[in-house]
Amino acid sequence: MNKLGYADTGDELIGAPKSVRIAGVLEREIMSGQLGRGEALESENALVKRFSVSRNTVRKSLEILSGKGLITTRSGIGSFVTYGGRTIDDRRGWSVALASGGEEIGTRVLRIERGAMDLPDAPEDVRGDCLMVDRLRFRVATGRAVSLERSRVPWRAGFGDILRDGLTNGSLTDTLRERGLRVAKGDEWANVLAALPTEDAAVLGRQAGEPMLLLRRLTRAADDSVIEYVRSVLDPERFGLHMRF
Repeated sequence: MNKLGYADTGDELIGAPKSVRIAGVLEREIMSGQLGRGEALESENALVKRFSVSRNTVRKSLEILSGKGLITTRSGIGSFVTYGGRTIDDRRGWSVALASGGEEIGTRVLRIERGAMDLPDAPEDVRGDCLMVDRLRFRVATGRAVSLERSRVPWRAGFGDILRDGLTNGSLTDTLRERGLRVAKGDEWANVLAALPTEDAAVLGRQAGEPMLLLRRLTRAADDSVIEYVRSVLDPERFGLHMRF
């Protein structure tokens, strides 16, 4: 294998600019877990020597990695890995996906009851009587909260058992599937919550007024009926959004 790592990055990178090929080598090291989240990359001088290229080429490679959300560069200090080595599958919710990302996440159910829709930003066709489930997700190791989720499911016959028995396997998704409610499609919105409300701050153990990440998810069945609307407030230090297009 030559210094630009053709064997590591694949034949598709042969003929690409040097900066792209170097970024490919480093990306493979990050994605494989060889370089973990928070670890420092080699210095620019070390990368120049490793790949026998100019400093400008190395900097272009680092810009590529930064653009993909894999590293962050701190002026005068160096570049650090911001990707945890795993891809988060958010089909069952962003914070639930952390459980498969190498970090043990606990769940505390704060409320399961029947009531009127109380989320002001809910779509019009989700208004009315609903099953209300509020959950707090937290890191088991530290007890620090990572998200507060408020799920609202249009009320259906047979939901009374949920109020009595709780969630199946602790999962709202499993509970709804038992009742024949399966997600076929949906929408998700990501925004910044400029100021964390006092009520939510108390639950999350944070300061009121802090900026947070706000995710809203609306899922539907194959017949277009609403299955669930969930509003999640998440720790911005732990969650981010990276889209490749």
